[in-house]
Amino acid sequence: MRIPCPYCGTRDAHEFGYLGDATTRRPDGGDPFDQVHIRDNPAGPHEELWYHGAGCRRWLVVSRDTRTHAITGARFAKEPA
Repeated sequence: MRIPCPYCGTRDAHEFGYLGDATTRRPDGGDPFDQVHIRDNPAGPHEELWYHGAGCRRWLVVSRDTRTHAITGARFAKEPA
């Protein structure tokens, strides 16, 4: 899989570390177990957080289809959607 870094250009996924869902928000209470372990497993377009550790060392939000692994875009995590 190749990830398009906005700063470094398109790179192999091995240069990146995967964190998870970029749309998850911390809830205001509830069971801590559910907050950590109970997650959706979406099929289709999804935004994920990736860290470019072997490159610019920045966090990216990558738009990826979880069924095909096709990446439709990437932006720096601090940029607005």
